[in-house]
Amino acid sequence: MSKWRPVMSGTPQGLTLGLALFNIFVSDMDSRIECTLRKFAEDTKMCGAVDTLDGRDAIQRNLDRLERWACANLVKFNQAKCKVLHLGQGNPKHKYRQGGEWIESSPEEKDLGC
Repeated sequence: MSKWRPVMSGTPQGLTLGLALFNIFVSDMDSRIECTLRKFAEDTKMCGAVDTLDGRDAIQRNLDRLERWACANLVKFNQAKCKVLHLGQGNPKHKYRQGGEWIESSPEEKDLGC
C-alpha cells in the first residue's frame, strides 16, 4: 500500500490551467436555464424579460435551478453580491429569492463586460 503524501489543493493563481478547469466545472451551470445566462470569471448574470407573470415566474424558476446546481456541486453564490437590476419604464419591480433569502434590488451595478 502507498504511503500518505501531502497534496496541494487547486491550481496556483495565474495559471491558464486554473481557468480551463473552472470553465469545465461551470460548463453545465446553464443546462435547463430558460433565460439568458452569462458567465465571466467568477461572475454570473441572468437576465430575462418580465413583461408578463410568466416572465417573472421563469426568472424565479431559473434562480431555483441555479441554487440546486450550486448545492449539487457543493458551491455557493455570494448572496451579498447578488442583486436584481430592474430596467425599463413601467417595470413592476418583482422581488426574487435565492435559496430562502430575498435578493436585494439595486438601481445600478458595475459591469465586467461579458
